[in-house]
Amino acid sequence: MSRDFRKLLFEVSEALVTDELEALKFLSLEHVPRRKLEAIQEPKAFFEVLQEKDMIGAGNVSFLKELLYWIGRIDLLTAHLGSSREEMGRELQLPGRAQVSAYRQLLYGIAEDLTPEDIRSVKFLLQKQLPKNKLQDNASILQVFLEMEINGIIKEDNLTMLKDILQGFRADLKKKIEAYEEKKKENYSREEVRYPVSVSAHPEARGAEGEAAHQHGKIYKMKNNPHGYCLILNNHIFKNPRYNREGTLQDGEAVKKVFKWLQFETVEYMDLEGKKIKETVKEYSKKDHRNMDCFVCFILSHGEKDKIKGVDDVCVNIEDLVSCFTGTNCPSLAGKPKVFIIQACQGSQGHPSVRVEPDSSGHLEVDATPSTSIPDKADILIGMATVEDYLSFRSRRSGSVYIQSLCEKMKLLCPLGVDFTAILTEVNNEVAGRELEGCKQMPKITSTLLKRLIFEIPQ
Repeated sequence: MSRDFRKLLFEVSEALVTDELEALKFLSLEHVPRRKLEAIQEPKAFFEVLQEKDMIGAGNVSFLKELLYWIGRIDLLTAHLGSSREEMGRELQLPGRAQVSAYRQLLYGIAEDLTPEDIRSVKFLLQKQLPKNKLQDNASILQVFLEMEINGIIKEDNLTMLKDILQGFRADLKKKIEAYEEKKKENYSREEVRYPVSVSAHPEARGAEGEAAHQHGKIYKMKNNPHGYCLILNNHIFKNPRYNREGTLQDGEAVKKVFKWLQFETVEYMDLEGKKIKETVKEYSKKDHRNMDCFVCFILSHGEKDKIKGVDDVCVNIEDLVSCFTGTNCPSLAGKPKVFIIQACQGSQGHPSVRVEPDSSGHLEVDATPSTSIPDKADILIGMATVEDYLSFRSRRSGSVYIQSLCEKMKLLCPLGVDFTAILTEVNNEVAGRELEGCKQMPKITSTLLKRLIFEIPQ
């Protein structure tokens, strides 16, 4: 690191006060794990972490400039980095330039707009949702927002609770959130290549829209009602009670709600032994799917690499389950999409719990899902909660991080005609961006789909 850059960071650090450091940490949450930020008590340590993450460096000060712009330290921006408010405003309008997400910009802007009286009102209205020690007088509004995120009360695509809170005394800020939501929807709908427009089973009936979608590739037909089975194999209570999967009932309910809305015949089987898992999957592969468009299967259980566990601790190979639905073994689904979503936990390690916060009423349990290579057959998609050999997480109170994120993204993006692979990619991005008690989770998509899979919402 050059001497000039060290001097720059020193001078900027010396000029920052405690509240500004808190703001910088909040704005950096998408780039630095929360636990690491919590340990930082002074600006120099913050800048050291940004250097470790390659967010700033000699000749790489764009993120530093952006942070100073957002917290209103235009004096530092001008004196040390040779920029100005107007120049940064123009620069951050360029697509892909801003490194602070629109979501975090929104929350920070709201925090800046709230008066001390407003902040007291927010804390009062959150008394049933957050522990009292998180709502004390000395807790800043940014700390309150962070607690709301940790507890799942707000997130990038769900700000309903915050809107409800602000409605009574700051309707102007509620409108600011609504403007953010509208812009987010517009951004999704404009990205046509990645997120194609929704089309009917007969594109010619949709004129220019159908033609535009056709140009981006073929789409699986979704014309029947129901579109197909959504089979949920959900293991909650195990023969060994210490392996019970608390929170999985919430996952099952979330999946059923979404797929019933999407006109699937949802069927949930609870607490199956290993042999019964295989028998149930095979039974559905032998059904007549000629009047169906698709097949979806969610498997929620413990597992090992390449295997799913029954409640009796007997393992079943994932590939054996998926192979039941190849064109040869299930001819009535040949040429139709078969989707498998797998959330499996690593029960063999004693199912340790990881608390979100020491005084929180809920906690996360570690799940490890296996990785598998699907048979060399077409029209199959597998979504895994995590890549090979790594942990995934499930909250005993609210369900698994992966399944809950998937259901929320489907509710948001299916009405926009977003194809399912793109939705899973959004889930990957959201889950991978979360910092889960010092750990990360990276979901995985494996696909031999030959067309785009778009779940049309009922008209």
